[in-house]
Amino acid sequence: MRVLLPFLALYRRHWFRLSLGMVLAIVTLLASIGLLTLSGWFLAASALAGFAGLYTFNYMLPAGGVRGAAIIRTASRYAERVVSHDATFRVLSHLRVFTFSKILPLSPGGIARFRHAELLNRLVADVDTLDHLYLRVLSPLLSAAVVIAVATFGLAWLDVTLALTLGGIMLALLLLLPLVFYRAGKPIGIALTALRADYRTQLMMWLQGHAELVIYGAITTFRRQLDEKEQNWQENQRRQTRLMALSQALMILASGLTFTLILWLAAGGIGASSQPGALIALFVFAALAAFEALAPVAGAFQHLGQVTASAQRVAQIIGQQPEVTFPAQGACGTHGESVSLSVENMTFSYPEQPVAALRDISLTLTPGEKVALLGRTGCGKSTLMQLITRAWDPQQGRIMLNGVPLTQFDEATLRASMSVVGQRVHVFSATLRDNLRIADDAADDYALTRVLQQVGLEKLLNDAGLNAWLGEGGRPLSGGEQRRLGIARALLHRAPLLLLDEPTEGLDADTEQQILRLILEHCHDKTLLLITHRLHGLSLFDRIAVMDDGKIIEQGTHDALLQQHGRYYQLCQRL
Repeated sequence: MRVLLPFLALYRRHWFRLSLGMVLAIVTLLASIGLLTLSGWFLAASALAGFAGLYTFNYMLPAGGVRGAAIIRTASRYAERVVSHDATFRVLSHLRVFTFSKILPLSPGGIARFRHAELLNRLVADVDTLDHLYLRVLSPLLSAAVVIAVATFGLAWLDVTLALTLGGIMLALLLLLPLVFYRAGKPIGIALTALRADYRTQLMMWLQGHAELVIYGAITTFRRQLDEKEQNWQENQRRQTRLMALSQALMILASGLTFTLILWLAAGGIGASSQPGALIALFVFAALAAFEALAPVAGAFQHLGQVTASAQRVAQIIGQQPEVTFPAQGACGTHGESVSLSVENMTFSYPEQPVAALRDISLTLTPGEKVALLGRTGCGKSTLMQLITRAWDPQQGRIMLNGVPLTQFDEATLRASMSVVGQRVHVFSATLRDNLRIADDAADDYALTRVLQQVGLEKLLNDAGLNAWLGEGGRPLSGGEQRRLGIARALLHRAPLLLLDEPTEGLDADTEQQILRLILEHCHDKTLLLITHRLHGLSLFDRIAVMDDGKIIEQGTHDALLQQHGRYYQLCQRL
């Protein structure tokens, strides 16, 4: 239960709407009790008065009270639904923003061990489940407690014994049934939360890997595992439904027994009178109506186990500390001029990994220098790129930008100083224009068209032009086209430092040479670090650094490395 406290604190932001929703719920319940109680008494009193009561019995005032209670119940019920759901959606919106704001600084270190489908499930489904906390737990519980107190106090004016009996039974049920059904429903709720996440994650894997599963003939086995998971999920849903039915049955039984008990006690007289008269109907119908307040309580606490499990899953992510933190105000920006980049004696290991990914790396780029970092796949090149962009921080050594440690830059300044093209270029579900303007929101259509022509993507301008829709539901892009789209963004960004990770991967030889010439031309007054495992065009760079097994083993110009007969020479000879 303690895990819910951070989420309950978010409710204070919307305390007025939430409190108003509870007040309206209490008014609705009291109006319902008053309507049924007054109606029962009115009918009984009218029957006892008979024809003689036409002149002695006041029919108008009770009839007006019945109409008033009915109008109040209808209006307050509608208002309660509107206010409660509005407040819940506001809390849910706030909760989503809060959760996302906690997750965002964790990327990529804190969320690297979570699969994408798992993250999405926690951010959407588990956060959605937390809205039960108000609608199904807090509001019914508090409303029932207030209604029991008011109904007991009101009936005590007529008969203290009967009022305390009814109030005591309802209070005992309010305290006992939620605890019992919470204990009974907690394992089911935890299982449902876990199965929902596992099923959706496995379904996403099945959809994404469907082609490979079909090719290798594993589709039947994988589908059988998915069906077994779904059946287990449905079985737990049936168990929860049966538990819900049991809680409702017990509540109906308790209501009937309480009704019978009150009827039996009231038959001996109410208050000072030994003859109950019409008041017996008042107490009996009050007992029936009062149980409306308890109806949602027992069933609501079955969901508390699911809410708690979802809160634990969300807290497991947002409770982590970011691997990287930025100062609120950092060093001054580079203002567009060329920058120097220096990596000094840097060592880095991924969490829970015994072998260091980088070992004692030292690399310096002077302002305006173009350096190619060459190495086989898995030697640590991309890890070095992530450290330069501060996705991680090294355990030893430091990285300097213009002589200032990266840790002293605020995030906005650091991002403005670098243009980065990673191995994976994300294509947003948006127009071609929007996909480009994330790099420069001030770029006009002429600049966007020109950069597309420079990277060889002018065919994307056919038909809809810059309004062409990309991403899901839009025009699909090949791997080479995605890579060139990333290069176009880097050209638009105009940062003084360019970091490119395999920018020509997936391109044919002619396009590769064209892109390399374009990059070098664009960087004539900028600093460039290009990571690659290909040898084409490296003679155009000022310096080449060869990397292997997490270390830089040699560096120099193209001609100088060929004369050393080292690793670079061997690679060129093989080519």
